[in-house]
Amino acid sequence: MNILIFGPNGSGKGTQGAVVQKKFGVPHIETGVIFRQNIKGGTELGKKAKAYIDKGELVPDEITVPMILDRLQQEDCKGGWLLDGFPRNLAQAEALWQALEKAGMKLDYVIEIVLARDIAKKRIMGRRLCANDNNHPNNIYIDAIKPAEKDGKLVCRVCGCETLTTRADDQDEEAIDKRHAIYYDTKTGTLAAVNYFKERVKVIEVDGTPGVKEVSEELLKKLG
Repeated sequence: MNILIFGPNGSGKGTQGAVVQKKFGVPHIETGVIFRQNIKGGTELGKKAKAYIDKGELVPDEITVPMILDRLQQEDCKGGWLLDGFPRNLAQAEALWQALEKAGMKLDYVIEIVLARDIAKKRIMGRRLCANDNNHPNNIYIDAIKPAEKDGKLVCRVCGCETLTTRADDQDEEAIDKRHAIYYDTKTGTLAAVNYFKERVKVIEVDGTPGVKEVSEELLKKLG
C-alpha cells in the first residue's frame, strides 16, 4: 500500500504516521532523512542538493523528486510505503504525480489530518518537555495529556517530574506562522497539493481535534 500523509505542524502527523506504519508494515519515509542520507552517502543527487543547501537556497524539485523516487523504489518499499513531508506545495504535487506515473507506481491513498490553524498553533506552543524524559507527552492545550498539578505547579503527567520546559522553536510565533502560512495556502501551498490529489486518488480525511487514540482509531477504520 502506497500512502502520502499530510497534516499541519501540531496535528500529530508523525504519531499517526507511526500508527499506519505499524499497522501495514510499510517504511515511514521522511524527506528530511532522504536528503541527509544522499548528502552523507555522497550520491550525485546528494552533491547537487548540498550545493543549494550550503547557499541557503531551496533544493529544486528536479533534484528532490528523483531523490524521493529513488528511495521509494528501494527493496524495503516493495510492499508499500508511507511518504511524509512531501509535497509541500502544488508544483511539487504535480511533479511527484507525474514522476510516479512515469515510473508505473500507483498511489493508493492520501491521508489528510484536518486541524484548524489556531488549534495547531496552540498545540505547538503548548508542548512541555519533561526533564527526565522528553518522550513523556505533556501539552497544556490537550486535555488527554495535560501536565498534572502539584502544589499549584505543573508537573509531568507521566513521572511527576517538577521540571517542565519549552523548546525555543515551539515558542517562535513568527516561525510557526510562516510554516502554517505555507501549509494552509489553498492556492499554491500544501492544501492546494492535497486538493490536487483529491481529484486523482482516494483522500482519507481525519479530524485531528480529538486525542491521539481517537484519531488513530478513526484513521485505521477508514483505511480498512
